[in-house]
Amino acid sequence: MRARYVVDTNVLIAASAGDPVHPKDIDATPDDPALRAKVWAWLDAFQQSDARLVLDLAGEIYGEYNHKLGFNDFGIQVVMHKWSTAAVDDVPVDYDQDGHGVLPASLDAVIHDKADKKMVAAALAAQAQFGDGCVACAGDTDWHDWEAALSAHQVLLEPIIEAWSRQKYAEKQHRS
Repeated sequence: MRARYVVDTNVLIAASAGDPVHPKDIDATPDDPALRAKVWAWLDAFQQSDARLVLDLAGEIYGEYNHKLGFNDFGIQVVMHKWSTAAVDDVPVDYDQDGHGVLPASLDAVIHDKADKKMVAAALAAQAQFGDGCVACAGDTDWHDWEAALSAHQVLLEPIIEAWSRQKYAEKQHRS
């Protein structure tokens, strides 16, 4: 496990759906219970680790988490645990007039999912501030599409269910 992560919302959703004690009945990708269990296991290990959660100072990432999940869902409880143990790094993220994270032009042209721009901006800020910018992702294959551009900015990806997400990404590329 790395020292710190921006955790994409899809990780919290899939882990909450895969919670072995209180599974959330929610539309989550992937829909395979075994894969959801792997995402849950990663998030559980993250919660118990010394790894830090990266959020933006403006609270937009946490706002997205709360828009998708409820207070008692496992994903939100992990965030609460990280806050309660002072294991959150709040980083500055600039937002445009539409509320999307501002990125360098070379990334802005590549990151087409406007909601993910704040995640990328937070990872860039963590890289600048701490020398470590990593995004943990699960069911969203767009991250693979952006991997080379992110790497050029020293932002790493940690695909939690990598074999599945790379296969889905390859299938998506084949259809295009």
